[in-house]
Amino acid sequence: MQIDFHHSVTYVAARLAKFSSADANLISYSAQYVDEAINSGIVYFRNKAMYSRISSAHKMVDYRNFEELANHHVWIPFHFLPGNGGEKAGDNPEGSFVNKLICHPNSHVALDMVKSCIDCCEMEYGLHRLGITMHVLADTFAHQGFAGINDKINKIDDIECLGEEPRSLMEKIANYFGDLFDSAARRFVEEVLPLGHGAALTSPDMPFLKWKYKNGLGKEIVRNNTEIFIDAVKSIHHAMVCYRIKNPNYSLTEDDQIPEEDLNKIRANFLAFDDEEGEDRHEKWLASISEGDFSFWEEGEVIQPFIPKGIGSWKFEALDTKREVETKNEKFRFNPEFLNSDWKLFHDALQIHRMEVIRNILPKYGICAA
Repeated sequence: MQIDFHHSVTYVAARLAKFSSADANLISYSAQYVDEAINSGIVYFRNKAMYSRISSAHKMVDYRNFEELANHHVWIPFHFLPGNGGEKAGDNPEGSFVNKLICHPNSHVALDMVKSCIDCCEMEYGLHRLGITMHVLADTFAHQGFAGINDKINKIDDIECLGEEPRSLMEKIANYFGDLFDSAARRFVEEVLPLGHGAALTSPDMPFLKWKYKNGLGKEIVRNNTEIFIDAVKSIHHAMVCYRIKNPNYSLTEDDQIPEEDLNKIRANFLAFDDEEGEDRHEKWLASISEGDFSFWEEGEVIQPFIPKGIGSWKFEALDTKREVETKNEKFRFNPEFLNSDWKLFHDALQIHRMEVIRNILPKYGICAA
C-alpha cells in the first residue's frame, strides 16, 4: 500500500474508531513513516549523547534489498508479515518453510501482533506503535500471497490489468523505459525483483485495480484490490477500537461498526481516485477529508500534511536537520525535548515492534527470522 492508504485512510479509520483528530494524526503519521524511515545507525550529539535507530524500509532500488539479513530485518516485520498459512500457533501449512512466510490477511500472527501492541498502550510511544502496527496489518491484505524474501514463491507470470485495455507487466515497463528497455533489461526485471511483490510493481497497492497473474506455483490469481482494501479498512478499524478500549478480544457492536455511508464513501474514493501515483491519490483523500465527506468531521478539522523530511517534519523538530541522509561524521545539537519528541518515540516503537515480532511472536509459529 502507498501513502494514500497508510496516511489518509488510516486517519479516516482512526477517527471512525473514535480517536480524537490529534491522536488520529499521530497514528496516521506513524503508519506512513514506516515507509519513509530508511536510515539506520547511531545518531551522535555534540554533548556526547547517542541514539541508535533502525530502518523500517528500503527503497526498491536499494542494494540492501539483495541482502538476506536486511530482508528479515525490514521486509518481514514491517511489510510482509509471515502468515503461517492462516494456521494457528503450533499448526503448519502444507509445503516447505517458505509457505509459512507468505503474507496472509488478518492472520493469527497479525492478531498476536495487534495484541502485543495493545499490551503496551500505556507506554509513551503507544500511539506511535499503533500506527506502525496498522501499517503492517493493512499490508497483510495488499501483500497477501507474497513473501518478504528473495524466493521463487514471488515469481509472477502473465500479469494483466482487467479493464478495457489490459496490459502485461513487461509492456508497462517497456513503455515506461522506452528505447532503454531491451532483452537484457527484461531479464534483469524477471531475475532481480522476486522480493515481495517487486515483480508486480505497484499492482497490489492500487486500490482501484482489478488484475490477475500466475503465481510461483503456476496458479492463476484474480485480485479485486478495491474489496481487498475495504477488508483492510474494516480490520484496522476493528484493531483500533480494541486498542482504544484496551481489549484485544472485543467484538464490535452495532454502534462500533463503520457507518454504512462512510464505508460507501471509502469505497467510492478507492474507485474514483484512480491515479497511478499514490501521491496524487493522497491529495484527493486529503481534500475529501477536509471537505467533510465523513461523519466524524468537525468544524475546523484538518488532517495534517505528511512531511517526512525537512522543515515541519518530526525529524526536523527532533534533530533540527533538513538532510535526508546524515553524513557519517555529523553531530547534532542535543535538546532535552528530544527524549519526548515524536521522531524519537516513533523509533523507540519501531525497535520494540521488530523485537516483539521477530523474537516473541514468530517463534510461536515455528518461524525463525533473524
